[in-house]
Amino acid sequence: MAEPPASARNALINWDAEQSEYARFLLRSRGEILQVLRGVAKGRELVTVYFDHGQRFFLSSLLAVEPGQDALFLDWGADEELNRRALGASRLVCVTAHERVKVQFTLDGLDQVQWNGRPAFRARLPKLLLKLQRREYYRLVCPLREPLFCHIPLKSEPLEAQVVDISVGGVGLGNLAPNTPLLVGERYPGCSLTLPGEGALLTTLEVRSLQDLALRNGGLVKRAGCRFVDLPAAQQAMIQRYIIRIDRERIALAKGA
Repeated sequence: MAEPPASARNALINWDAEQSEYARFLLRSRGEILQVLRGVAKGRELVTVYFDHGQRFFLSSLLAVEPGQDALFLDWGADEELNRRALGASRLVCVTAHERVKVQFTLDGLDQVQWNGRPAFRARLPKLLLKLQRREYYRLVCPLREPLFCHIPLKSEPLEAQVVDISVGGVGLGNLAPNTPLLVGERYPGCSLTLPGEGALLTTLEVRSLQDLALRNGGLVKRAGCRFVDLPAAQQAMIQRYIIRIDRERIALAKGA
């Protein structure tokens, strides 16, 4: 599998941070976390595992959850080179779904083990898990092979920002310059982005959060969480169709279709 482009780096960093816009959706109870993970395993949901600060990823599934071992087991990836690199990663971010609601959790490293006679990954159970409680909050991590960009007509000069995730409620913008002119609480009318296969969206964005993300070279970029202001129902439907199509494509890819 090809590596994501440089512009996709850091797309997932700090999504589970206590100070993030998603903090209220974090599960901390071991019982609740186990319930969600078991549901993911039972539903055979696709799990996208990101590492190296989002520079690389592979597709997997959750094989089992073993609280007595403080462990979960993930299916071995299809690319041996990515598997080798993943084993050397100290932090990995898993994105999946439970009952059609987005789920995300972080793993502190992987070990290679045998599972029913075949290779698999083993990791310690996460202590935090993000589960968005309402379906309308479901956020799709945008495909790296076909990135989305949002045009924001700022007064100083137009800004082209990569969309790292999208829902019917808003977008996450990544890889922004440290001195980005975007301000929390400000609304920016006339923003536009094009969804492949659906068409163009024209909307007002309100910036809800700004986060500093550290690059491996020591540099900094920002990530902005934005909501759509009064997005028409027809455009919400466009986003829903886009999310469903991309999810289906990822499932087909994981099955080798």
